Amino acid sequence: MKIRNQTDFAAGLLYVIVGVCAARIASGYTMGTAAEMGTGFFPFWLGAFLAAIGIAVCGSSLHSGAITEKLSSWDWKPLAWVSLAIAVFALLFEAAGMVLSIFALVFISSLASSEFRWKTAIANACLLNVISYSAFVWLLNIPLRVWPDL
Repeated sequence: MKIRNQTDFAAGLLYVIVGVCAARIASGYTMGTAAEMGTGFFPFWLGAFLAAIGIAVCGSSLHSGAITEKLSSWDWKPLAWVSLAIAVFALLFEAAGMVLSIFALVFISSLASSEFRWKTAIANACLLNVISYSAFVWLLNIPLRVWPDL
């Protein structure tokens, strides 16, 4: 078995690692059922789904019909910006609330791209806030801190 597309294999492996870690961490929370979800239900299945996608991507990179592609060196700058954005989001969420944390997440992770534009970042942050508020606060009734306590 030969890895024909090293880039896809590495990406799939990263998906598997992140998905398995997320599912493992979420399994420590109350799972509940699909009808009465606990705090760990959604992140567990999201992690499992991400790992399954990673396995599929890794498998497709081994297929004889896969495009042959070598893995180039890692581009550390985007990886560092995105990792920093996730860490800042996690650290800010409790104190600053969902809205400001999402703005920080989008702006910091946008710096990873050479095509960064302020208007696009603002539009993305606003859209992500609307989707997050609609899904978690409005539809699922999860009591999240939306704004900081002033």
